[in-house]
Amino acid sequence: MNSRYSSEQLKAEALSLGFSACGIAKAGPVDAQVAAHYRQWIEQGGHADMHYLANNLDKRLDPTLLLEGARSIIVVALNYAPARRIPADEYQLAVYAYGRDYHDVLKDRIRQLILNYQLSILNSKIATDTVPILERYWAQQAGLGFIGRNHQLIIPQAGSMFFLGEIITTAEFDHYDEPMPNRCGTCRRCIDTCPTGALGEVFNSKKCLSYQTIENRGEIDEAAKDKIGNTIYGCDRCQQACPWNRFASPTDIPELQPSDDLLKMKREDWQHLSVEDYQKLFKGSAVKRAKYDGLMRNIRAAEKE
Repeated sequence: MNSRYSSEQLKAEALSLGFSACGIAKAGPVDAQVAAHYRQWIEQGGHADMHYLANNLDKRLDPTLLLEGARSIIVVALNYAPARRIPADEYQLAVYAYGRDYHDVLKDRIRQLILNYQLSILNSKIATDTVPILERYWAQQAGLGFIGRNHQLIIPQAGSMFFLGEIITTAEFDHYDEPMPNRCGTCRRCIDTCPTGALGEVFNSKKCLSYQTIENRGEIDEAAKDKIGNTIYGCDRCQQACPWNRFASPTDIPELQPSDDLLKMKREDWQHLSVEDYQKLFKGSAVKRAKYDGLMRNIRAAEKE
């Protein structure tokens, strides 16, 4: 094996495993301006009660501290755009949660990529948003796409409905990708569409319906209740408004497909959901992050609409 790995071969292997995109950036501290902006966001409480976003700040802003001798950050994207959706007049879940928990799906495929490409497990660290790393920043650095006004990573001609995963590794490559510039232009449809005004130059987590219906462990804010509509887990409105998502193609990954049981749920079924039904319906699902009580809280808020 040469001392430098082939980036072309790695990307071909990633695509063969079902990833939609793969890029490689040189490992190092994040840009000073980005680091300052993130620190200020934390200091101002932009992360609401998501205290984990303030933990391990040194590692989050310098991923070389996560792995001794780190030289490269490989970033992969996995499409989750659904082929089938919950009917529009029923209660809605964010589509990323339709299938199996993405952490497990991503990790399985990333491990396979490491194995197939003969990267050393001992000298690589997998990140699937459970490790302190600025995922979208590194995806942009690795040339996958750009961070849009909705604060999501947008892949041109493909959209924003992608899970991101990273491999921090001591391996060096023969080619590194260049950061992609922002391509939102003058468009601000996501900002105008956001029902609670959470978007803007600075993202306000506490206003976001995704935060309110998933991460928030208390009662939903009254302002959020007024705008919740028929959303009971997460919110896709900024993505639905983004013109880039008109290019989205449905995922063919079996683990990310919604079950028939989920798709046939009616409002009355949700309103009378038992703990046992919840556990069966969402076994191995990301929806369990909100827990049964949290989901029922969301349903009660949506009932008032």
